[in-house]
Amino acid sequence: MATASLVVGGTQRKAKVRLGPLVERILSYVVLALIAVWLVANIVSDPDRFIGSALVGLQNGLLYALVALGYTMVYGIIELINFAHGDLFMLSTIVAAGLMVSVLGVGQLTAASILPLIIALIVCMAFGGLINVSAEFLAYRRLRSAPKLAPLMTAVGLSFIFRGIAQQDYVNGSAQKNWPVTWGGPVIEGVFLYKLVMVLAVTVPLLLAMTYIVSKTKMGKAMRAVAQDQDGARLMGINVNGTISFVFMLGGALAGAAGVLYFLCQTQTYYDTGTQLGLIAFTAAVLGGIGNLTGAVVGGIAIGLVQAINEGGAYGLGSNWSQTVVFLILIVLMVFKPEGIFGRPTTEKV
Repeated sequence: MATASLVVGGTQRKAKVRLGPLVERILSYVVLALIAVWLVANIVSDPDRFIGSALVGLQNGLLYALVALGYTMVYGIIELINFAHGDLFMLSTIVAAGLMVSVLGVGQLTAASILPLIIALIVCMAFGGLINVSAEFLAYRRLRSAPKLAPLMTAVGLSFIFRGIAQQDYVNGSAQKNWPVTWGGPVIEGVFLYKLVMVLAVTVPLLLAMTYIVSKTKMGKAMRAVAQDQDGARLMGINVNGTISFVFMLGGALAGAAGVLYFLCQTQTYYDTGTQLGLIAFTAAVLGGIGNLTGAVVGGIAIGLVQAINEGGAYGLGSNWSQTVVFLILIVLMVFKPEGIFGRPTTEKV
Protein backbone atom coordinates (compact mmCIF):
# COMPACT_ATOMS: atom_id res chain seq x y z
CA MET A 1 0.00 0.00 0.00
CA ALA A 2 2.79 2.45 0.88
CA THR A 3 4.67 1.76 -2.36
CA ALA A 4 1.57 2.25 -4.49
CA SER A 5 0.71 5.59 -2.90
CA LEU A 6 4.26 6.85 -3.51
CA VAL A 7 4.26 5.92 -7.18
CA VAL A 8 1.04 7.81 -7.90
CA GLY A 9 2.73 11.12 -7.12
CA GLY A 10 5.11 10.79 -10.07
CA THR A 11 8.71 11.82 -10.33
CA GLN A 12 8.57 14.80 -8.00
CA ARG A 13 7.30 12.72 -5.08
CA LYS A 14 9.92 10.04 -5.68
CA ALA A 15 12.59 12.71 -5.43
CA LYS A 16 11.26 13.72 -2.02
CA VAL A 17 11.39 10.14 -0.82
CA ARG A 18 15.04 9.89 -1.84
CA LEU A 19 15.91 13.26 -0.32
CA GLY A 20 14.81 12.36 3.21
CA PRO A 21 17.32 9.52 3.86
CA LEU A 22 20.04 11.51 2.11
CA VAL A 23 19.54 14.52 4.40
CA GLU A 24 19.42 12.26 7.45
CA ARG A 25 22.65 10.57 6.44
CA ILE A 26 24.40 13.90 5.85
CA LEU A 27 23.25 15.27 9.21
CA SER A 28 24.36 12.09 11.00
CA TYR A 29 27.80 12.44 9.41
CA VAL A 30 27.92 16.08 10.51
CA VAL A 31 27.14 15.06 14.11
CA LEU A 32 29.84 12.37 14.04
CA ALA A 33 32.32 14.86 12.57
CA LEU A 34 31.57 17.38 15.33
CA ILE A 35 32.12 14.70 18.00
CA ALA A 36 35.40 13.70 16.34
CA VAL A 37 36.59 17.34 16.24
CA TRP A 38 35.68 17.75 19.91
CA LEU A 39 37.68 14.65 20.86
CA VAL A 40 40.71 15.69 18.81
CA ALA A 41 40.62 19.20 20.33
CA ASN A 42 40.67 17.70 23.84
CA ILE A 43 43.56 15.41 22.94
CA VAL A 44 45.67 18.18 21.41
CA SER A 45 44.94 20.72 24.15
CA ASP A 46 45.85 18.52 27.15
CA PRO A 47 46.77 14.87 26.36
CA ASP A 48 47.36 13.86 30.00
CA ARG A 49 44.01 15.26 31.08
CA PHE A 50 42.32 13.50 28.17
CA ILE A 51 43.92 10.14 29.07
CA GLY A 52 42.80 10.44 32.69
CA SER A 53 39.25 11.29 31.62
CA ALA A 54 39.21 8.45 29.09
CA LEU A 55 40.30 5.93 31.75
CA VAL A 56 37.53 7.10 34.06
CA GLY A 57 35.09 6.94 31.15
CA LEU A 58 36.13 3.39 30.29
CA GLN A 59 35.71 2.34 33.91
CA ASN A 60 32.24 3.89 34.22
CA GLY A 61 31.22 2.75 30.74
CA LEU A 62 31.87 -0.89 31.57
CA LEU A 63 29.66 -0.56 34.64
CA TYR A 64 26.93 1.00 32.51
CA ALA A 65 27.32 -1.89 30.05
CA LEU A 66 26.76 -4.50 32.77
CA VAL A 67 23.52 -2.87 33.89
CA ALA A 68 22.45 -2.15 30.30
CA LEU A 69 22.77 -5.85 29.43
CA GLY A 70 20.11 -6.63 32.03
CA TYR A 71 17.74 -4.17 30.39
CA THR A 72 18.43 -5.34 26.86
CA MET A 73 18.18 -9.09 27.60
CA VAL A 74 14.79 -8.79 29.28
CA TYR A 75 13.47 -6.48 26.57
CA GLY A 76 14.83 -8.77 23.87
CA ILE A 77 12.84 -11.76 25.10
CA ILE A 78 9.51 -10.30 26.30
CA GLU A 79 9.73 -6.63 25.20
CA LEU A 80 9.50 -5.38 28.79
CA ILE A 81 11.37 -2.29 29.93
CA ASN A 82 12.20 -3.44 33.45
CA PHE A 83 12.49 -0.11 35.26
CA ALA A 84 13.07 -1.97 38.55
CA HIS A 85 16.42 -3.19 37.22
CA GLY A 86 18.29 -0.04 38.25
CA ASP A 87 17.02 -0.30 41.81
CA LEU A 88 17.92 -3.99 41.96
CA PHE A 89 21.45 -2.84 41.12
CA MET A 90 21.18 -0.30 43.96
CA LEU A 91 20.20 -3.00 46.46
CA SER A 92 23.19 -5.04 45.29
CA THR A 93 25.53 -2.16 46.16
CA ILE A 94 24.16 -2.19 49.72
CA VAL A 95 24.53 -5.98 50.02
CA ALA A 96 28.09 -5.73 48.68
CA ALA A 97 28.98 -2.96 51.15
CA GLY A 98 27.61 -4.83 54.16
CA LEU A 99 29.26 -8.08 53.15
CA MET A 100 32.70 -6.71 52.32
CA VAL A 101 33.04 -4.17 55.15
CA SER A 102 30.92 -5.52 58.01
CA VAL A 103 31.39 -9.26 57.42
CA LEU A 104 34.69 -9.70 55.58
CA GLY A 105 36.38 -6.70 57.19
CA VAL A 106 37.77 -5.14 54.02
CA GLY A 107 39.29 -1.72 54.75
CA GLN A 108 41.94 -1.11 52.13
CA LEU A 109 41.58 -2.44 48.62
CA THR A 110 44.77 -3.85 47.12
CA ALA A 111 45.77 -6.90 45.12
CA ALA A 112 45.19 -8.96 48.30
CA SER A 113 41.46 -8.21 48.19
CA ILE A 114 40.82 -10.73 45.42
CA LEU A 115 39.26 -13.39 47.67
CA PRO A 116 36.73 -11.02 49.33
CA LEU A 117 35.92 -9.67 45.85
CA ILE A 118 35.18 -13.16 44.54
CA ILE A 119 32.99 -13.97 47.57
CA ALA A 120 31.09 -10.69 47.18
CA LEU A 121 30.57 -11.30 43.45
CA ILE A 122 29.16 -14.79 44.05
CA VAL A 123 26.83 -13.64 46.83
CA CYS A 124 25.59 -10.49 45.07
CA MET A 125 25.12 -12.21 41.71
CA ALA A 126 23.08 -14.91 43.45
CA PHE A 127 21.12 -12.21 45.30
CA GLY A 128 20.38 -10.26 42.13
CA GLY A 129 19.42 -13.37 40.19
CA LEU A 130 17.09 -14.60 42.96
CA ILE A 131 15.32 -11.25 43.34
CA ASN A 132 14.87 -10.86 39.59
CA VAL A 133 13.53 -14.41 39.12
CA SER A 134 11.14 -13.88 42.04
CA ALA A 135 9.89 -10.65 40.47
CA GLU A 136 9.33 -12.42 37.16
CA PHE A 137 7.46 -15.31 38.80
CA LEU A 138 5.32 -13.29 41.19
CA ALA A 139 4.58 -10.21 39.07
CA TYR A 140 5.59 -10.17 35.42
CA ARG A 141 4.55 -13.72 34.49
CA ARG A 142 0.93 -13.10 35.38
CA LEU A 143 0.90 -9.99 33.20
CA ARG A 144 2.58 -11.47 30.15
CA SER A 145 -0.61 -11.46 28.08
CA ALA A 146 -1.88 -8.18 29.53
CA PRO A 147 -1.58 -4.81 27.73
CA LYS A 148 2.02 -3.59 27.73
CA LEU A 149 1.23 -0.76 30.12
CA ALA A 150 0.39 -3.21 32.94
CA PRO A 151 3.84 -4.87 33.31
CA LEU A 152 5.50 -1.50 32.75
CA MET A 153 3.64 0.03 35.69
CA THR A 154 4.37 -3.10 37.73
CA ALA A 155 8.08 -2.55 37.06
CA VAL A 156 7.75 1.04 38.26
CA GLY A 157 5.96 -0.22 41.38
CA LEU A 158 8.72 -2.73 42.11
CA SER A 159 11.24 0.06 41.69
CA PHE A 160 9.55 2.08 44.44
CA ILE A 161 9.40 -1.03 46.65
CA PHE A 162 13.13 -1.61 46.27
CA ARG A 163 13.85 2.03 47.04
CA GLY A 164 11.55 1.92 50.08
CA ILE A 165 13.44 -1.11 51.42
CA ALA A 166 16.77 0.64 50.93
CA GLN A 167 15.58 3.74 52.81
CA GLN A 168 14.98 1.79 56.01
CA ASP A 169 17.52 2.63 58.70
CA TYR A 170 18.47 -1.01 59.23
CA VAL A 171 19.25 -1.37 55.49
CA ASN A 172 20.92 1.87 54.39
CA GLY A 173 18.79 4.86 55.37
CA SER A 174 17.67 7.85 53.35
CA ALA A 175 21.06 9.59 53.46
CA GLN A 176 24.16 8.77 51.48
CA LYS A 177 26.33 6.34 53.42
CA ASN A 178 30.11 6.47 53.07
CA TRP A 179 32.03 3.31 53.91
CA PRO A 180 35.55 3.21 55.42
CA VAL A 181 37.20 1.69 52.36
CA THR A 182 40.29 3.11 50.67
CA TRP A 183 42.28 2.19 47.59
CA GLY A 184 45.99 1.51 47.44
CA GLY A 185 48.47 0.88 44.66
CA PRO A 186 49.72 2.95 41.73
CA VAL A 187 47.81 5.88 40.26
CA ILE A 188 47.71 6.80 36.55
CA GLU A 189 46.50 10.31 35.75
CA GLY A 190 44.38 10.39 38.90
CA VAL A 191 42.93 6.89 38.36
CA PHE A 192 43.77 3.98 40.67
CA LEU A 193 45.27 1.25 38.51
CA TYR A 194 43.88 -1.57 40.66
CA LYS A 195 40.39 -0.11 40.38
CA LEU A 196 40.50 -0.06 36.59
CA VAL A 197 42.05 -3.54 36.42
CA MET A 198 39.35 -4.88 38.74
CA VAL A 199 36.54 -3.51 36.59
CA LEU A 200 38.15 -4.89 33.42
CA ALA A 201 38.94 -8.27 35.00
CA VAL A 202 35.34 -8.75 36.14
CA THR A 203 33.36 -7.06 33.40
CA VAL A 204 35.06 -8.36 30.26
CA PRO A 205 34.72 -12.09 31.18
CA LEU A 206 31.09 -11.55 32.16
CA LEU A 207 30.31 -9.81 28.88
CA LEU A 208 32.03 -12.58 26.92
CA ALA A 209 30.19 -15.23 28.95
CA MET A 210 26.83 -13.62 28.20
CA THR A 211 27.66 -13.51 24.49
CA TYR A 212 28.70 -17.17 24.56
CA ILE A 213 25.56 -18.27 26.40
CA VAL A 214 23.26 -16.46 24.00
CA SER A 215 25.00 -17.42 20.77
CA LYS A 216 26.53 -20.87 21.40
CA THR A 217 24.55 -22.81 24.00
CA LYS A 218 21.31 -24.75 23.82
CA MET A 219 19.68 -22.39 26.31
CA GLY A 220 20.79 -19.47 24.14
CA LYS A 221 19.03 -21.00 21.14
CA ALA A 222 15.93 -21.42 23.29
CA MET A 223 16.19 -17.76 24.33
CA ARG A 224 16.36 -16.62 20.72
CA ALA A 225 13.44 -18.86 19.77
CA VAL A 226 11.27 -17.55 22.61
CA ALA A 227 12.18 -13.97 21.70
CA GLN A 228 11.08 -14.57 18.12
CA ASP A 229 7.85 -16.52 18.72
CA GLN A 230 6.74 -17.81 22.11
CA ASP A 231 3.94 -19.97 20.76
CA GLY A 232 6.18 -21.49 18.11
CA ALA A 233 8.89 -22.17 20.68
CA ARG A 234 6.35 -23.84 22.97
CA LEU A 235 5.22 -26.11 20.12
CA MET A 236 8.85 -27.11 19.58
CA GLY A 237 9.07 -28.35 23.17
CA ILE A 238 10.86 -25.35 24.68
CA ASN A 239 9.99 -24.47 28.27
CA VAL A 240 9.02 -20.84 27.69
CA ASN A 241 8.52 -19.95 31.36
CA GLY A 242 11.81 -21.56 32.34
CA THR A 243 13.65 -19.78 29.54
CA ILE A 244 12.26 -16.38 30.47
CA SER A 245 13.10 -16.99 34.13
CA PHE A 246 16.64 -17.88 33.08
CA VAL A 247 16.97 -14.57 31.24
CA PHE A 248 15.76 -12.69 34.32
CA MET A 249 18.27 -14.62 36.42
CA LEU A 250 21.12 -13.62 34.10
CA GLY A 251 20.02 -9.98 34.10
CA GLY A 252 19.78 -9.95 37.90
CA ALA A 253 23.21 -11.58 38.23
CA LEU A 254 24.73 -8.89 36.02
CA ALA A 255 23.09 -6.21 38.18
CA GLY A 256 24.57 -7.90 41.26
CA ALA A 257 28.06 -7.91 39.75
CA ALA A 258 27.69 -4.26 38.74
CA GLY A 259 26.61 -3.45 42.31
CA VAL A 260 29.81 -4.92 43.73
CA LEU A 261 32.02 -3.05 41.28
CA TYR A 262 30.17 0.23 41.75
CA PHE A 263 30.48 0.06 45.53
CA LEU A 264 34.19 -0.70 45.35
CA CYS A 265 34.73 2.17 42.90
CA GLN A 266 32.65 4.76 44.78
CA THR A 267 32.86 3.33 48.37
CA GLN A 268 29.39 4.71 49.11
CA THR A 269 25.76 3.62 48.95
CA TYR A 270 22.60 5.64 48.44
CA TYR A 271 18.99 4.60 47.95
CA ASP A 272 18.67 6.78 44.83
CA THR A 273 21.76 5.41 43.06
CA GLY A 274 19.73 3.11 40.85
CA THR A 275 17.55 5.89 39.47
CA GLN A 276 20.29 7.89 37.80
CA LEU A 277 22.59 5.03 36.85
CA GLY A 278 19.63 2.93 35.73
CA LEU A 279 18.47 5.68 33.38
CA ILE A 280 21.98 6.03 31.98
CA ALA A 281 22.25 2.26 31.49
CA PHE A 282 18.84 2.17 29.81
CA THR A 283 20.00 5.01 27.57
CA ALA A 284 23.08 2.94 26.71
CA ALA A 285 20.87 -0.01 25.77
CA VAL A 286 18.71 2.19 23.53
CA LEU A 287 21.76 3.92 22.06
CA GLY A 288 23.33 0.63 21.04
CA GLY A 289 20.05 -0.92 19.90
CA ILE A 290 17.90 -2.38 22.66
CA GLY A 291 17.78 -6.15 22.44
CA ASN A 292 21.33 -6.29 21.04
CA LEU A 293 24.07 -7.44 23.44
CA THR A 294 26.93 -5.85 21.51
CA GLY A 295 24.94 -2.63 21.26
CA ALA A 296 24.48 -2.49 25.04
CA VAL A 297 28.24 -2.81 25.59
CA VAL A 298 29.16 -0.24 22.94
CA GLY A 299 26.44 2.15 24.13
CA GLY A 300 27.60 1.88 27.75
CA ILE A 301 31.25 2.52 26.92
CA ALA A 302 30.34 5.38 24.56
CA ILE A 303 28.25 7.13 27.21
CA GLY A 304 30.92 6.59 29.85
CA LEU A 305 33.59 8.14 27.64
CA VAL A 306 31.44 11.11 26.58
CA GLN A 307 30.47 11.80 30.20
CA ALA A 308 34.01 11.62 31.54
CA ILE A 309 35.60 13.70 28.77
CA ASN A 310 32.83 16.30 29.08
CA GLU A 311 33.50 16.54 32.83
CA GLY A 312 37.30 16.31 32.81
CA GLY A 313 38.42 17.32 29.33
CA ALA A 314 39.90 20.67 28.39
CA TYR A 315 36.87 21.54 26.25
CA GLY A 316 34.09 20.01 28.33
CA LEU A 317 30.99 21.72 29.61
CA GLY A 318 31.49 20.39 33.16
CA SER A 319 29.62 17.97 35.38
CA ASN A 320 26.49 20.14 35.49
CA TRP A 321 25.94 19.47 31.79
CA SER A 322 26.91 15.78 31.66
CA GLN A 323 23.39 14.40 31.61
CA THR A 324 22.33 17.06 29.10
CA VAL A 325 25.12 16.08 26.72
CA VAL A 326 24.36 12.34 27.02
CA PHE A 327 20.65 12.70 26.40
CA LEU A 328 21.17 15.24 23.62
CA ILE A 329 23.28 12.65 21.79
CA LEU A 330 20.54 10.09 22.39
CA ILE A 331 17.85 12.40 21.03
CA VAL A 332 19.88 13.15 17.91
CA LEU A 333 20.49 9.44 17.33
CA MET A 334 16.83 8.57 17.86
CA VAL A 335 15.81 11.18 15.31
CA PHE A 336 18.11 9.87 12.61
CA LYS A 337 18.48 6.22 13.61
CA PRO A 338 15.68 5.26 16.03
CA GLU A 339 16.66 1.57 16.08
CA GLY A 340 20.04 2.40 17.66
CA ILE A 341 23.60 1.86 16.46
CA PHE A 342 23.37 -1.92 16.03
CA GLY A 343 19.60 -2.28 15.90
CA ARG A 344 17.69 -3.28 12.84
CA PRO A 345 14.75 -1.33 11.42
CA THR A 346 11.48 -3.09 12.14
CA THR A 347 8.02 -2.76 10.65
CA GLU A 348 4.76 -3.56 12.36
CA LYS A 349 2.17 -5.57 10.52
CA VAL A 350 -1.29 -4.07 10.44
